[in-house]
Amino acid sequence: MKIYPYKRLARPVVLRVTSVSLRLSDGTREPLDTSAYSAQDQVVALGVRGHTDWESATIGLSATLPPGADAPDAAWSDLRVLAVATDGETNVRTSTALTRDTQDSHDWSGRLEVLRDDHLGRASLAAYAVGTVDGVRGRSIAETDRSWVVDTVSDEPVRGLRLDVRKASFGKSSREWLRAYADAPWLVDTTARVPTVFVNTDIDGIVGLLDSNGSGVDSKVRDLLVAQMATDVWTAVFHAALGDLEVEPGGGPVFPTDWQGEVLREMLPDVVPGVHVEEALRQVHHRRTGESGWGELQTRIHYAAVRRAEAARAVGYVIRGLERTNRESET
Repeated sequence: MKIYPYKRLARPVVLRVTSVSLRLSDGTREPLDTSAYSAQDQVVALGVRGHTDWESATIGLSATLPPGADAPDAAWSDLRVLAVATDGETNVRTSTALTRDTQDSHDWSGRLEVLRDDHLGRASLAAYAVGTVDGVRGRSIAETDRSWVVDTVSDEPVRGLRLDVRKASFGKSSREWLRAYADAPWLVDTTARVPTVFVNTDIDGIVGLLDSNGSGVDSKVRDLLVAQMATDVWTAVFHAALGDLEVEPGGGPVFPTDWQGEVLREMLPDVVPGVHVEEALRQVHHRRTGESGWGELQTRIHYAAVRRAEAARAVGYVIRGLERTNRESET
């Protein structure tokens, strides 16, 4: 939760993506259909199949300000609306000013140009209403409460956590750090640009089991194994995201703009239920860096990871399958 020393709007700005087009290497423009962005997940996917040679993308935007933005007694003047794309991996920030649709409208629209060379993976896209308050220009009086994700790699507008899964012989790997974990079936590396799961091919049968598409006992064990792996992944990436938090001068944590921010926003409602994610992050950060409360929170973190991994569904599927198998063997 942020505290501002001036009046602001109580409700957030609503941001929508209205169109997406790519500029190809030959200078031509390729409009993308609506499947390139998801209003529900608030994701734009620019890694379109057949268009690996794109150089920039133009994203059409529409923002709606909450009531009171143009109130005669408003504490601000020189109202403007900005769309800002931020990439935490490349440290690139791109902004554009939106234009009011009509003189009395609460809707503002415009376009944002995204250069492919400025981004490695995902960027965060938000809208801000800014104005002059108490003689200070450019103060934010409202913003989006949930940023859009601009994914320059994926061809599907999916907001969930992206993982890189690799198979490796831990005992013989060229990655020397893996050799110390030769008896582990898998490990999660959260230091990479995209979280990476290494599956240990030295464990007999694990690769075949994970790659199997059959039915029967193998499929039940596979689903249970995947659920356990997913639980480990969600737990690891959550702790990694908390460990890399930036802190404001006042001591409050700042939401990351890359996959770490996505992980926190996904899991925090289950870790600290009933509060806004900004307040949940503040509470978790306080417990992690304070003198008490961090140990007690581990149960909630594990619960959040189990839910994301859909472990209960996998366990239920295994139990029902075994019961059916036992009944069949008795007849």
